[in-house]
Amino acid sequence: MRPLGYLLTDYTLGDTVLISIDPSFHKGQPYKRYHGKSGIISEIRGRAYVIKVKDGGKTRQIIAKAEHIKRQ
Repeated sequence: MRPLGYLLTDYTLGDTVLISIDPSFHKGQPYKRYHGKSGIISEIRGRAYVIKVKDGGKTRQIIAKAEHIKRQ
């Protein structure tokens, strides 16, 4: 189990984050293809964050909870 600091970290719009999937939390997991990618927080939806990630030549919007992201 992770320390509580990961859950208590507040992210703001424009922060650069790393998507790091934590398998002990199933809710709010992004798709496994985006594990290890970095992106920018563009929106906050309740307890989840919308992250813009470059994938190939396109920009994708990934929805993930705080358990699955880290500040970079």
